[in-house]
Amino acid sequence: MKAAPFKAVVFDAYGTLYDIQSVAAVTEQAFPGHGDIITQIWRIKQLEYTWLRSLMQRYEDFAVVTRESLLYTLRVLGLQADAPTLERIIAKYLALDPYPDARAALAAMKGRRLAILSNGSPAMLGGLVKATGFDVLLDAVISVDAHRIFKPSPQAYALIEERLGLAPRDVLFVSSNPWDVCGAKAFGLNVAWIERVTPEAMAAACATTDLVAPLTLFKALRTQMDELGFAPDYRIAALSELPEIVASHEP
Repeated sequence: MKAAPFKAVVFDAYGTLYDIQSVAAVTEQAFPGHGDIITQIWRIKQLEYTWLRSLMQRYEDFAVVTRESLLYTLRVLGLQADAPTLERIIAKYLALDPYPDARAALAAMKGRRLAILSNGSPAMLGGLVKATGFDVLLDAVISVDAHRIFKPSPQAYALIEERLGLAPRDVLFVSSNPWDVCGAKAFGLNVAWIERVTPEAMAAACATTDLVAPLTLFKALRTQMDELGFAPDYRIAALSELPEIVASHEP
């Protein structure tokens, strides 16, 4: 007997449909030799600021969090940015590159309800999906801004049912972020984790040198599944594997 069909597939945006590392080209241009480390610290602090602001109950939207975490990063690295440089870096975050297989994966599942649930602010997400043409493939773009709390709070995932009218059991949630996978699974959603970096690849990277490169450290901290007692229902290596999983749930 086949499992019940998914009535909707909901995607995280940053790191799942959109490549957050694509901002490195701009940070490297602005600060030669520092582009990689800027990008890694920036993302780490960006996530930490979402969690801290949620716990402190001092919400500011993701645009503010993104700017504050960039300012932190430049300060701790001793780098100075004039206003035009700062705005150029921020502008790239508003125009991230989609992963190469994102459009095809979304198009392959057209006819099923497709949505984004993201920490991004409505303005950030609206501009991003329109610039990449994903707006014509998505039925909804949901920002946590509506509840003024970031994922992985249950209040954030509750927006899926509020906006789509579907119970968690009827939804497949897709993310490459382990903390997001755990939060969604704990909430009761079906979850597919995009495992972009395997433990074997991590071990190989660490074995080649006594010094851990910034990108390797970032991957160890932010791309490996967390030990929180929640595991994804599906582990995939790319978005291109999703249509087959969804099709396997067709009646």
